[in-house]
Amino acid sequence: MSPKESPICGLATVKARFEREPASIKRLFFDLPTGKKVGALCKALAVSRRVYRQVEPAELEKIAGTIHHGGIVAIVEQKALRTPRAQNLQNWAKARAPLVLLDRIGNAHNLGAIARTAAFFGVKHIIVPEHPQQALPGEAAHRVAEGGLEQLEVLSVKSLAFFCRELTAGGYEVVGTAVRGAVPLSRVAEELNSSRKPVAIVMGNEEHGMAAEVAKTCTRLVTIPGSGRVESLNVSVAAAVLMWELFGRCR
Repeated sequence: MSPKESPICGLATVKARFEREPASIKRLFFDLPTGKKVGALCKALAVSRRVYRQVEPAELEKIAGTIHHGGIVAIVEQKALRTPRAQNLQNWAKARAPLVLLDRIGNAHNLGAIARTAAFFGVKHIIVPEHPQQALPGEAAHRVAEGGLEQLEVLSVKSLAFFCRELTAGGYEVVGTAVRGAVPLSRVAEELNSSRKPVAIVMGNEEHGMAAEVAKTCTRLVTIPGSGRVESLNVSVAAAVLMWELFGRCR
């Protein structure tokens, strides 16, 4: 496999990639039961003279690099993440486009779960920093996202704090989370939903939360009140709560 190629697994994910970027699928492998569900995909690959083949479960596991392949593996072209430009920010603000910013989310499963929720609520862009701790789209993230990563674009910025300041200057409310000491989410959500301003939410690292310099750039810091029996929610669950309150309720 070329360094510029990577496997994506699962029927929903592979079909979503085929619908969005069919040319990015270089090779396709599947087991017997799944092969009965991908006839149209195989025909398209045959026309473009690309490899598709039914294989035994052991070989499929080897190709996927995981036992959690869902019966199908596509080898796809891996593209470098794009960096948003000033015109993108202007267009997003004008359209009141919701944004999700991830500050060093290190677990690929969390990235995938957040992407799935983001796609569900119509978010089209997730922004991540160029940081060694930050998880990037790969096999695990694509598998957990269940096609969600095919419905949006993940973009990369050198400094998330600088990007947050740019968003604020462009008219965005940048909403970050805090475990304690911040305003309850419901109170902020009501105000922001009535203001009609574009909103970007920032989710911090699983263990350490947002970096101090990122937290300082947020126009709002919110907390999700709970019973107090555990300190906080998993970051993907917290992201889902914020997206519902800030992106879902106003539909």
